[in-house]
Amino acid sequence: MASRAILWIAIAVVVIAIIGGLAWYLSRETAQETAQTPQALQPTGEKEGCVIKIGFTTSLTGKLQKESAEQLNGIKLWADEVNSKGGIKLPDGRKCTVKLVYYDDESKSARVQELYQKLITDDKVDYLISPYSSGLTAAAAAVTDGYHKVMIATGAASDSIFTKGYQYVYQLYTPASRYMTSAVDLLLELDQSNKKVALLFENSKFAKSVASATKAYLEEKGFQIVYEDYYPPGTTDFATYIAKISASGATALLGGGHFQDGFNLVKQLYSANIKSIKYVAILVAPPEPAFAELGDAAVGVIGPSQWEPGVKYSPEAAKKLGIEWYGPTVDEFVKAYKSKYGKTPGYHAAGGYAAGLVLQYVIEKAGLDTEKAKEILDNLDIMTFWGRIKFYKEADKHGLQIGHSMVLVQWQKTDGKLTKVIVYPEAAAEAKAVYPIPWSK
Repeated sequence: MASRAILWIAIAVVVIAIIGGLAWYLSRETAQETAQTPQALQPTGEKEGCVIKIGFTTSLTGKLQKESAEQLNGIKLWADEVNSKGGIKLPDGRKCTVKLVYYDDESKSARVQELYQKLITDDKVDYLISPYSSGLTAAAAAVTDGYHKVMIATGAASDSIFTKGYQYVYQLYTPASRYMTSAVDLLLELDQSNKKVALLFENSKFAKSVASATKAYLEEKGFQIVYEDYYPPGTTDFATYIAKISASGATALLGGGHFQDGFNLVKQLYSANIKSIKYVAILVAPPEPAFAELGDAAVGVIGPSQWEPGVKYSPEAAKKLGIEWYGPTVDEFVKAYKSKYGKTPGYHAAGGYAAGLVLQYVIEKAGLDTEKAKEILDNLDIMTFWGRIKFYKEADKHGLQIGHSMVLVQWQKTDGKLTKVIVYPEAAAEAKAVYPIPWSK
């Protein structure tokens, strides 16, 4: 009898093991299928003890490291402030703290796609922020939109991202199509006769979008484009391009791409001592505080900026427009950033903070309901320290930013000290633009 009982026990153990193994296999197959098939995933806040996961990648390494570091600083400051106050209050009255989940994308598009897949399927984040740059954001959007995950695209100005039919990607920056047009307007105000323009932009998604729109606007305004070229990403030696610009007889130069190439281009342009150039406007680099390291070469250079510490956005300005003010004032943000990082924020840092702020606004009203969050974003029209924020909601350009405007900054020298000031538009200007650029004297 005992041996028969032992036999039956052994059989039962084997059967249980087989059933358990089969269940594990089926669950594994289901998990793999879930990871491979885009779908709307369930929010995780309730399961995490009311912790809201915000996912993104950042370029801790690679060519976009400089700008990405500033953007990351802004995001971290926002999260720290939210958590220091106990979290974000949801519509049901609960308060949820924020957890940032991020990885180094190495400034590579392929890495971005791999990591955003991981953020959604493995880390199960609730909301997303884009990486820095249009190219990397485009790579992320191609993955995230299929999962119906809201992503605030900060650091991405390319218009083309928003012509793909994406429904869950929202642009915080002024689009590339309006990035340099104000630099053209300022030149017209300064000198109606300066009509010979050289265009030298980085051969990247963002810079080419800006170049295309700028070229069309220049032609519309009667300018003559005497030189046009595009340098490969990562270019450090601009001697050949500068020689051609000099030979073209150009009296104005518009160009650039990202920080390091713009920095090197201006440095070498200054050394070349081209007397005919009276006006220089460069993407991305001039607004960054580190641009001052150029010394005299920085003086007179114009740069379009998404935001500056001297902007005049305020609750009073919002009231005049009949829209809601949300979040800290400009001075409060600048003070908090200086306190945490020991320096004045540039627009990349401000954009990172603003991305978190927009998500905070949405979460307060929608909680973790993605479709409700989408509805709120589609109808959003508010002003923050970043400026006005409003999105195009029709299908052909869904998520494109239509509320935010650029300002122009210029490095000027007063009493031997380099200072970055807003010079355009007049309503936001802290000083008049220096013209012509001192190089031409």
